[in-house]
Amino acid sequence: NSLSVTDSRKVILNLFLQQGHSALKHSDIEHGIDTLDRVTIYRTLQVFTEKGIIHPIPSIDGSARYALCNNGCIEGSHHDNHVHFVCSLCGSTQCIENVHVPQVNLPMGYEPKQVEMVVTGICNTCARKN
Repeated sequence: NSLSVTDSRKVILNLFLQQGHSALKHSDIEHGIDTLDRVTIYRTLQVFTEKGIIHPIPSIDGSARYALCNNGCIEGSHHDNHVHFVCSLCGSTQCIENVHVPQVNLPMGYEPKQVEMVVTGICNTCARKN
């Protein structure tokens, strides 16, 4: 992605790789990596988003969550056209790669730039516990 490799970027990227399809909040990263300050984490998330490494996930409470992009994302162009699932019990946010956001047919004159779909419910981990 044409980024210089720094220790902080490697640490944050490894944290995302460990999560797989689960998303992380800024605070999750802060608590998971106590050697980096808030500003470094914020800037790294911003650069990773711009370069197509991670994508933001909308949330009702306004807190940004981020997940690894699939291979189709490039700098300035995200192609993460999948559903995001938020568990109402444990609070985890996951990318559901095999469920795509449906085509939205808007009236004439409207031009969509990005469509996001967030589904809330109970994740498979929490469902097995109950």
